[in-house]
Amino acid sequence: MHNLVYTPEAKSNLADLKKQGQIKKLKKIKLTLEKLQENSRHPGLHTHKYKSFKSNNGEEIFQSYIENKTPGAFRMFWHYGPDQTEITIVAITPHP
Repeated sequence: MHNLVYTPEAKSNLADLKKQGQIKKLKKIKLTLEKLQENSRHPGLHTHKYKSFKSNNGEEIFQSYIENKTPGAFRMFWHYGPDQTEITIVAITPHP
């Protein structure tokens, strides 16, 4: 099981959704975070490397699905670390 760490951008993404009253989306995000925390390779996450960029420290970024086959489907971007037991949530945004 991993500990989750959030970047300021990810915290801001969540705060914005709360301000907008996006209750259903926040529930989906919570479920996705739980799956990620328990098993980063959970098949329901559809996780894959996001090749367009790397983190500031050069870690590989991964993309996991929060939603699929919906307009503006949300994705979560994350990387392993900084510690071995941690996953850093970089951003939670609509599919780019």
